[in-house]
Amino acid sequence: MILKRLQVKTPQEGLLTNTYIVCDEKSKETMVIDPGGEPEKIIEMLNILNSNLKYIFLTHCHADHTGGINELKEAKGGKILISRADSVGLYNEEISLAYYIHAPNPELEADSRIDDGDLIHVGELEFKVIETPGHTKGSISLYCEKERLVFTGDTLFSGTWGRTDLPTGSFQEIIDSITNKLLVLPDETIVYPGHGKTTMIQDEKMIYLELRPKEF
Repeated sequence: MILKRLQVKTPQEGLLTNTYIVCDEKSKETMVIDPGGEPEKIIEMLNILNSNLKYIFLTHCHADHTGGINELKEAKGGKILISRADSVGLYNEEISLAYYIHAPNPELEADSRIDDGDLIHVGELEFKVIETPGHTKGSISLYCEKERLVFTGDTLFSGTWGRTDLPTGSFQEIIDSITNKLLVLPDETIVYPGHGKTTMIQDEKMIYLELRPKEF
């Protein structure tokens, strides 16, 4: 597997989003995860890799994760994948918060609305969709058991969790998602978040022990 992380700028000053490019080495089938901005940078890397863009995967609908999607799809194709709950955000800026970061809303329809447990194949790579609501109602993570990695969007970061004070967010849901959906993955799983640096499941567990319901 070829994995590239691009830190792309969004119209909101000082905000960088992690865009990930996942490429199957043999077939060159490729998936772009969260094209948040600077589509020319993403397209350039896809060309360098001589890749065939199969999917554009969105962990959630916020505009800092979708800002480059129009230009990317026009230039390279690829099917847009997003959860059912967050698909409305592709054309509703009150949910995507495009107005808040001074970004244009994509105004696109998803090619496929995906659900918990769905499997996504990119060449010989297999990824499992994990519903992880809390940052938004439709936030999803993407887990590859073979490569021991998970893309968590804005659900789980190094040392903290995503904001829950935005439309459709819920603190209880994000903590439940992290403790019951993500921290149960193998300890050596590498976490690739939507912003900031990578971490590992084993390094995040201690933060959440006191937040779990106590057993008596």
